[in-house]
Amino acid sequence: QVQLVESGGGLVQPGGSLRLSCAASGSIFRLSSMGWYRQAPGKERELVANIISGGSTNYADSVKGRFTISRDNAKNTVYLQMNVLKPDDTAVYYCNAYQFGSRFWGRGTQVTVSS
Repeated sequence: QVQLVESGGGLVQPGGSLRLSCAASGSIFRLSSMGWYRQAPGKERELVANIISGGSTNYADSVKGRFTISRDNAKNTVYLQMNVLKPDDTAVYYCNAYQFGSRFWGRGTQVTVSS
């Protein structure tokens, strides 16, 4: 089993920035992909960004140019730098990881963008 623990969420004003972190622990051999999803009230969970072990990244159109995903393989940690935040970015952000065809989720961290 792989455990994922997110941190870094909170309340921020529109135009502000936050940095989320997700640390993986447990039976880690090779995390092929790590990423972030989010779920706003009344909406389905959606992909925000992911990064594979080789470093390639993928972003939702709504966050391109504002969010940056990065990964520290030595620490089994993935980060999401979020800039120019908008009220529409308000959601619970979940960390996600794949290992040998199994998918793991964190419990989520709340991000609220409001004045």
